[in-house]
Formats: sequence, C-alpha cells, structure tokens
Amino acid sequence: MTDLERDRVIRELRRARPRRPFVRFSVGALTLLAMWAILGGSFPVRDFFSARAQTNVARFLAEIRPGPLRPESLGGGESWGAWLADTFGQAAAPAILSTVALSVSAIVLAGLAASVLSLFGARNLAGPEPFAASPRPPGPIARTLHRSLVLAVRGFLILLRAIPEYVWAYLLLTLLGVGAWPAVLALALHNSGILGRLYAETIENLPGEGAATVRALGATRAQLVPLAVLPRSLNRWLLYFFYRWETCVREATVLGLLGFVSLGWYIQDARAGARYDEMVAFVALGAVIILAGDWVSGRVRGRLRTG
Repeated sequence: MTDLERDRVIRELRRARPRRPFVRFSVGALTLLAMWAILGGSFPVRDFFSARAQTNVARFLAEIRPGPLRPESLGGGESWGAWLADTFGQAAAPAILSTVALSVSAIVLAGLAASVLSLFGARNLAGPEPFAASPRPPGPIARTLHRSLVLAVRGFLILLRAIPEYVWAYLLLTLLGVGAWPAVLALALHNSGILGRLYAETIENLPGEGAATVRALGATRAQLVPLAVLPRSLNRWLLYFFYRWETCVREATVLGLLGFVSLGWYIQDARAGARYDEMVAFVALGAVIILAGDWVSGRVRGRLRTG
C-alpha cells in the first residue's frame, strides 16, 4: 500500500467514524460552564495581576529563602549547618514520628472496621442466598431483612465517606478536646467508608463458581468468609489498604493545621511566626514523607501483585 492509498484509507475511516452529538454537546457545555465560572464568579482573574498580588509574591519569594541564601548571609553569615539545626533540630523527628503514627493508627482502625462492614454490605454474601440458591429458600421476611441490612450498611458507608476528614475532626474536637485521638478517629471514620465500599465491591466481583461449590457442600454464611471470600479478596484488599494509607499520610499532615501535633502543626506554627523559610522547609519535609510512604506502599503492592 502506497502512502497515498494509506492516507486515503485513513481519511475514509475518519469520515466513517461514529459521531456522538451528545458527547460534543457535553464538551461544549462544560467549556462554557468553566468560562462562566472563571469570568463570572467571585474570583476574577485580574486579581492575579494586581499590584498588591505582585508585591505579596515578591515579598514571599524573598522571605522563603533559607538563611544562607539571604543577602546578609552571603558574605559569610549563617551557614547551612546552623540553619538546618535551627529549622529541624528538635522538630523534625517529632513531626515525622507523629505524622506516621497518626496515619498508621488511623488506617489500621479503618481497615479493621471496613473488613467487618464489607461482609454485611456485599450483596452476594449478605443477601438472602449467598452465592448460590439454597435448597430451602428463605421466606419473604428473611429476604426483606437481608436486603434491608445490606442497604443500611451501604448507606452507613456512604455517610462515613461523605463527611470529610476535616469535618469529622471538628466534631471530634468538640467531644474529645485537642489531642491525637480526634485526628486518628477522623481519618479512620472517613477511610472506613471508602475501604468498606471498595472491599464490598471486591467481594461482589468475585467469581461465583468456587464460592457456590463451597456453599453447595453445606458451608454456612460464616464459613464462606474464610473458605471462599478471604482467599480471593485479601490481595486486593491489601492493595486498597496501602493506597489509602498513602492518603492518610497526606491528610495527617494537613490535619496538623487544626492544632494536632503532626507535621502540619509545625507548618502552621512557622506561618504564624512569619518564618516562611522554615514553613517551606517543613512543607518539603512533608513531601519527603509522602514520597517515602508511596515508595513503601508501592513495593508492598508490587510484591502482592506479582504474588
């Protein structure tokens, strides 16, 4: 086939491609909506280019420079060692440890709660007849109770994940006061809703043949969990677990802005004291923690995937 023939075939295929007016209409409508939101909203673009914004940017860029890079230090002033010691000397280790401790505690609680709730939220396991028809079909009342239980659990999971971690944290601050537990429970509650939904969906997407065979041999609903559900679900459950742990590391940092002792607390303290170079240094430290968490979870997930 010559180049001309190939180009002709490509043009014909392009003209013959299926056209979907609804897709084009949706793209156009979203474009117009975005333009309206930017141009007609309460955040005009011209604010980016105002004299005040330019002054703030110039001042901020000057103040975030580490001490050794400031004009007064270039002639032999503060050294990098002294600046690092002043910035991270007594705060780096507590910031890292508290952030990691918050995230690990929260994701463990969330994983345990989600594991239990997902068993009652999976339609094929918690339904009237798990995985296979029963020789003695349940009556209408039993069917209604099972379906109501599934709906109630799935609704509860929606509630847990619909409320952001920050809102949970504010509510728990009122109940428990300032401390680590409001942050841990806020992360755990929100992630329980997310993991519970993912775990339940994993169970519902399991191939039904093996579970149906075990069920036909006389296994009860409780016996199906260790014999048919967990062996095929555990790897994917752990993948979701470590994925949400990465998120918990990030959110534990942000929740520190509310007063919890984590990396975010040190960021807020530096910002309140106008120590912007220290604030940026702690932000960079948070990025390092997240990258380390991403590397650990990636390695574990890779081993599970290959295993």
